[in-house]
Amino acid sequence: MISKLTKRYADGNLIVQILVGIVLGIIVGFWTHQMVAPFNELIKNGVTDAAQLDAVKGAAQMANSIANGIAILGNLFVGALKAVAPVLVFALVATSIITKEFGHTKGMQKVICLYLVGTFLASVVAVIFSFLFPTEILLKGVEKASMGAPQNVVTVLKDLIFKMVENPISALGSGNYIGIITWAVGGGIAMRGCSPETKKIFSDISDGLTKIVKFVIRLAPFGIFGIVAISIHETGFDALKSYIKLICILVSAMLTVAFVIYPLIAFLITKKNPYPLVMTCLRESAITAFFTRSSAANIPVNMALCKKLGLKEELYSISIPLGATINMGGAAVTIGIMTLAAVNSIPSITVTFGDALLLSFIAAIGACGASGVAGGSLLLIPLACALFGINNDIAMQVVAVGFIIGVIQDSVETALNSSSDVLFTAIASETSN
Repeated sequence: MISKLTKRYADGNLIVQILVGIVLGIIVGFWTHQMVAPFNELIKNGVTDAAQLDAVKGAAQMANSIANGIAILGNLFVGALKAVAPVLVFALVATSIITKEFGHTKGMQKVICLYLVGTFLASVVAVIFSFLFPTEILLKGVEKASMGAPQNVVTVLKDLIFKMVENPISALGSGNYIGIITWAVGGGIAMRGCSPETKKIFSDISDGLTKIVKFVIRLAPFGIFGIVAISIHETGFDALKSYIKLICILVSAMLTVAFVIYPLIAFLITKKNPYPLVMTCLRESAITAFFTRSSAANIPVNMALCKKLGLKEELYSISIPLGATINMGGAAVTIGIMTLAAVNSIPSITVTFGDALLLSFIAAIGACGASGVAGGSLLLIPLACALFGINNDIAMQVVAVGFIIGVIQDSVETALNSSSDVLFTAIASETSN
């Protein structure tokens, strides 16, 4: 019986399961919040009469016990993410550099440049939206994060340099993502000339860690249930308001990238009206990517679209699979906005123009190393948070919030990422002689 239920759960639609977790969390959280409210109101009003307090104290204690018990699910989910994320980031970045063949096809360099420039500009858009529409999220333990919060870009750069040269084992153990990325990039470059057998080992390790992450993410509905329930239990619907605002900002920024930034890039290079091509890419690639939530799964769709558009096969046969791993404008938007939402939630941290520019670079670099699994970009948020002295415990709470809103965020992000693979390939194919 248990094995059948487990199989049905494993084969179920993750989006639907997460939605069920959110709804149940809202219901339970609201119920326990209402049970505790009378007792809290009496305490707030300074009532000391034992009879009045005892009349509602029992219900409040039971509600707190239920909420705290359910919160364990959320804590376990965040703890699992915190444990696997550093190793996963190291393996993915190092393996990508060691095994990736970028090719020498005509137009390939232009495609790669477009991928990188597009991802960077998307991160700039994320920063601009965060400044125009600042939002906060409810986090626990922000006082600890505030203790080491840098106040200017010089301090950030100094901390950045010292984190880069930290012992790699210590970096993995402490969740120092700057050091992890540095050693992953350095080690990857140093081992690009290793034997095919060694490359296969790295690839297998990366695949194994990705499977572990997929398993953890399959448990997201339970973790989200616990996180939503305890958030609403403690704050009422304030948490939901911040989630809705965050989703609106994320989606608006991604739509701006899709309909303004990328068409502008296309126009500057081709000197033609870019919107017929943009709309074709969105209609025939973005819609399927929205529902599959996987750039890798959308590769066959993009290949068929490139063939339909009459692009160079020797170019798109390489650029489309490559774009599924390094063309991550949507991921850059997610990393930038989620990181600045965390920063805004910590009063002692101020962000200067230099800090914002540095964050744009880090978000773009981090996005290029995002895992191909659903919600993979969220695991790079701690890397950007580290710029502002936000510790791993706080950063992983932000990641958990990302999974709550990921039902919408991840779908729009994937649609933007995947459709722009075809757009940039088409631009390079048309303008390469």
